[in-house]
Amino acid sequence: MSQERGTSEGSQRKLSWLILACLLFLASPCKGFLPNFWSQVITLSWDSHTHQYITEQAILNVTLEVLRGTTKYHVKQKTRLGRSFWRAVREVANSNANVDFLSSTRSDPVYHFDSERVDGSIMMLRQFWTQTVLSVRAKEYGSARYRLGQLFHSLQDFYSHSNWVEMGKRSVYLHLLQPEEPAVPLAKENTPTCTECFTTTCWHNLLPTMTKNSHLLTTGYFSNSPSKPKGKCSHGGIMDSSRHHSARGGINKDSTSPLFSPHHHLHVEAANLATKATLTVLRDLRDAVGPEAFLKLFRVKQVPALVFVMDTTGSMFEEITAARLRAHSIIQSRANDAEHPGTFLLVPFHDPGFGPVYEADDPHQFMQHLENLMALGGGDEPEMCLSAIQLALTHSPPLSEIFVFTDASAKDAYLFDAVKALALEKQSKITFLITEDPSYTTEKRWMRKKRRSKEPLSPDRFSLYSSLSSLSGGLMIFTTNSDIHKVSTIVEDNIVVDKVTLFHVESDQELMSKHSFRVDSLVKNVILHITGTMTACILTSPSDQSQSLLSEHGPLADLEHFQGLYRISLLPPLQPGQWSLQARSDGHITFSVMGDSSVDFLYYFATVTNETHPGLARVEGSPVAGAPVFLVLTVTGVSLAEEASFYATLLGAEGESLQQVNLNQSTSSPFHALEELVGLVDSVPTVPFCVRLTGQDSRGNKLERVSTELIQPTHVQIQILSATHLVPGHSTSVDFDILNHGPARLFNLTADDDCGYLLMRGPHRFHVEEQGSFRGQVYLLTPASAQAGATVTLSLTVQAQNSSESNYAVAYLTVVPMDADTSPPFCSAVQVQSDCTAVCTKSSWSLSLVVSDNGRSGLAALQLLNGEGSLTVFHSLPPTDGSLEEVQLGLEQQHKHKTQSTGRGPHRNYHHHYRARLETGDPPLNVSEWAMSSTQPLWVMYTSSCCSAQAEVLVWDKAGNMKRCHLTSVHLRKQKDAGMETSGTGQLKFTEICFFSLVLLWSALM
Repeated sequence: MSQERGTSEGSQRKLSWLILACLLFLASPCKGFLPNFWSQVITLSWDSHTHQYITEQAILNVTLEVLRGTTKYHVKQKTRLGRSFWRAVREVANSNANVDFLSSTRSDPVYHFDSERVDGSIMMLRQFWTQTVLSVRAKEYGSARYRLGQLFHSLQDFYSHSNWVEMGKRSVYLHLLQPEEPAVPLAKENTPTCTECFTTTCWHNLLPTMTKNSHLLTTGYFSNSPSKPKGKCSHGGIMDSSRHHSARGGINKDSTSPLFSPHHHLHVEAANLATKATLTVLRDLRDAVGPEAFLKLFRVKQVPALVFVMDTTGSMFEEITAARLRAHSIIQSRANDAEHPGTFLLVPFHDPGFGPVYEADDPHQFMQHLENLMALGGGDEPEMCLSAIQLALTHSPPLSEIFVFTDASAKDAYLFDAVKALALEKQSKITFLITEDPSYTTEKRWMRKKRRSKEPLSPDRFSLYSSLSSLSGGLMIFTTNSDIHKVSTIVEDNIVVDKVTLFHVESDQELMSKHSFRVDSLVKNVILHITGTMTACILTSPSDQSQSLLSEHGPLADLEHFQGLYRISLLPPLQPGQWSLQARSDGHITFSVMGDSSVDFLYYFATVTNETHPGLARVEGSPVAGAPVFLVLTVTGVSLAEEASFYATLLGAEGESLQQVNLNQSTSSPFHALEELVGLVDSVPTVPFCVRLTGQDSRGNKLERVSTELIQPTHVQIQILSATHLVPGHSTSVDFDILNHGPARLFNLTADDDCGYLLMRGPHRFHVEEQGSFRGQVYLLTPASAQAGATVTLSLTVQAQNSSESNYAVAYLTVVPMDADTSPPFCSAVQVQSDCTAVCTKSSWSLSLVVSDNGRSGLAALQLLNGEGSLTVFHSLPPTDGSLEEVQLGLEQQHKHKTQSTGRGPHRNYHHHYRARLETGDPPLNVSEWAMSSTQPLWVMYTSSCCSAQAEVLVWDKAGNMKRCHLTSVHLRKQKDAGMETSGTGQLKFTEICFFSLVLLWSALM
């Protein structure tokens, strides 16, 4: 019976999507490729592999591989990778999909391997790879995820838009990212590639010279820019206008729908190759940056970062001491938890200075930074607080908890819009702990200032802080020096692993107000934070038992009251169900209810796009008030084996229900443990709101989770059209569009960046007509000294003049050298020795390699990734056959002495050839500091017993390019001229022999 009910519900769900898809299809024509799950709805091809699916699947698989190979992590189940991980995955997937949606990229053939622009696409792919590696090494993980998504999109498009599959290829095209690998020639402009096809399905429209056993590459032309030469292949599909020109038809394999993909019958083969290519890139990235950096890139099992923004003026001694004690307590609690070390940031500020950012993964180093803080000096009452918060937001990961300790208002109020944009973009909470009574209108303490005249202070001088805490979902706590130590317990409460919000609301009612929140069986350790002053507070449990918290102790909860904060802990056993809280306050009050649970959610708003590629495009910034929009919601920590239904509710600032949103599962075959839901918001509210998720399982048990940030609906949008990289010593323009959904009016644009590269930050004033748009540019000048891989965070804020309506956009720009080195190192076998017999334990083989850098940056590191033998690195040509055994014996004696005296690592003095010895499991050997020119090679000898026939060596240059060298004994024994495989090629080429001769000559001259 339950199975029939489930089948019926699934059919009804598909039917509802079908009806909605048909309506949208009739309303607006759909075209092109499949970026995400919504494309399956539009094209009615439920079994198509989308960019989103391929990307998410590959990231999850390689992440689990890394976790299994990293001893400090224990993979219990996929659902426990953490909310931060799924958000990082979504960032990459959204960046991938946006290549199809942004006006600057959606029609550019270079981004999609269209129109035979293969050389340009390959060059761009390699630039994306270089930028990704540089960003990861600079710990700029946000920009790395953005570039990685773009790289994946173009890489995956190659297999769908080219004739690679039709050529009979079953392996990935290595040359795309590895320039030393063989290239397949591209069909010339005057070479016909396709024949006419007059049906939706084109079975044999590629010319025989372009199919199996051919050696010519082509890709389909899309639309009329550039125009398609006669006889060339089209992309194809109902919205590709070039399909009407000879040769008619198309070759794209984007979907399983013949209406959109003429080669739909090859979709699975293309998708499988795209998946293999994506997996290869991720594994190469893992090896290029190391497993630890790879896991940080995807925020695997990461707790919220501990971020302190600290006023260091003379009156802040007590606050600094409280922060030290709280940080020490947190570090102690994490000391035995190797899986959750966390990230620590400290940003000091005063007047007129702020920063620098002290960032550490080592908690003891972070404590040392805190110990070095001194409460000194003073100045005028306002401080550079917003500047410090901007630094903290820029350098902290998304979903961070930021705690600001101060007793002064902000001097840099002009940064409010930029800080607001960053907080909403990263969904980070900002909580203020202020040791100052806002009602004071004169100086609180003589220590803060020594003013020549006592000027009155504005009673609303902390209003900017209040706005930031409200819109980000944080708290605003006014306390005292004597209570700051106890109030700071809120820091520990908020950065616990798997912390979720069950309820969050602000109220100004002085009468008795009643609020309710739900506790489910998956929640533990429920804590209520209430800021302000209460005169009455009654807590009622699901069993209708009540406790007056301000006047009595009881069985339901314990209350701790400090100046400015009430901390209420629900006592075990925790009753699941609906709890209520009645409270009377003296002024403004904020309620926040949190618990520990792995079940949480992420969300974003999206609109249907039908320009060149159908799909749901993420809304950048705030949604448009009064307009329809889709709510895309991801539930984390839920096993899909359990039947559950969900819906969302849009809540006003005081917790009132504004609109209910019915949610449908996005696909018939959802992605692993990631429950993705989508629902239509008929009309976006005109007032600020947050999102509450309500779920119910098959047994009727309910759960609720709340997002604390306040969405700010508006009638203006800003879209960044191009987010190119920055070049040291050069200026860069960033294009943007302003879209006015209201009456004709004046707007002010303010630009800001965290490095000071903007030539003009504004405000810039311009007029936009009703339902009109305005296109503009901002310019940045990157200094010649800018570090490669550094990221500049650019925020643009537009605000209607004489109105509170505003919106924002954030872009991350990576610094890349003008002539970036994209050539990987080079390695070639030059000497082979093998005496392998049937008894492998009594025989061995060895292989000597010469390793150098093809580019300009020089060698950086080597690592023996796989193999049971040892890798010995020489500074010059290693000994020949006659003395090989003698040297090997000497190396073993040196290794034994080295282990006894200095441990594993480089050794330089025992033999004039010998520099270091590596085994599998050793970290990469850093050779960048060795006294070598960028063209000087290294000599490497690998030795192993014949029981282990293969090995793998990784070589990096200083630009981050990596070479993967595969060694094998069987191949060597059969062919002396084939000493090594490098990423799929095994023959020692004529060019390599010439190179070897040059190296020998170079060595002789040296």
